[in-house]
Amino acid sequence: MKRLLITGAAGGLGRAMRPRLGKLAEIVRVSDIADLGAAAAHEEVVQCDLGDANAVDRLVEGCDAILHLGGISVEDKFSKILNANLLGLYNLYEAARAHGQPRILFASSNHTVGFYRQDQHIDTTAPMRPDGLYGVSKCFGEALARMYFEKFGQETALVRIGSCMERPSNHRMLSTWMSYDDFESMIDCVFRVPMLGCPIIWGISDNDSRWWDNSAAAFLGWRPKDNAERFRAELDVSLGRQAADSPLSVYQGGMFVRDPIFEDG
Repeated sequence: MKRLLITGAAGGLGRAMRPRLGKLAEIVRVSDIADLGAAAAHEEVVQCDLGDANAVDRLVEGCDAILHLGGISVEDKFSKILNANLLGLYNLYEAARAHGQPRILFASSNHTVGFYRQDQHIDTTAPMRPDGLYGVSKCFGEALARMYFEKFGQETALVRIGSCMERPSNHRMLSTWMSYDDFESMIDCVFRVPMLGCPIIWGISDNDSRWWDNSAAAFLGWRPKDNAERFRAELDVSLGRQAADSPLSVYQGGMFVRDPIFEDG
């Protein structure tokens, strides 16, 4: 492709993916509201508030694909979630509609289903059970993407990311972890497959203790290679036994189920 847009490129996941994806496009346009540093030789750096519709329209213009990592990634005040995750996503889809409908990979979240228990195994047809306002914003995002697909044919991969980081940091993440290598290979598959549609994809590696059935996304040809199980013994030593009644042991969303509603002001 000519130009790939990465939103949220200054965030933790954006910083991890930014140097890995240059091979997918001649130009990688990286964007965030935060400082992005200097552009690499193959990059364009654009600072942008997703809540600014005109700025988002300019951001999307000329792009062939969008890796949308931008927005609030934790539980927070509704005003912050509203601007970045709801209004910002609407602005992104309207800009995509105006500029040729580039394919989108939308970073959704496991927190759309956070109130399922860890002894429940679910697939992509399970009803949403969000564990907070952040999770609700991702439910909205998935619904918005589905509407744009049904109404306009806008293709989007709805990736319910578990815990994408260098290594799992607690026992819950032995089920939710996705390695950077596996996410990189998923991104490649999403943007190369001839027909995408609007599938939900669980963003996890090939973990022994996974709770989520990814068989509906098999058509992508994505085969994760890493397995969080290799970290279990290390976590047993460093953290000890997790309390059986802790949200980290009970709920798929972990501690997010305990978060309050953070009030503005």
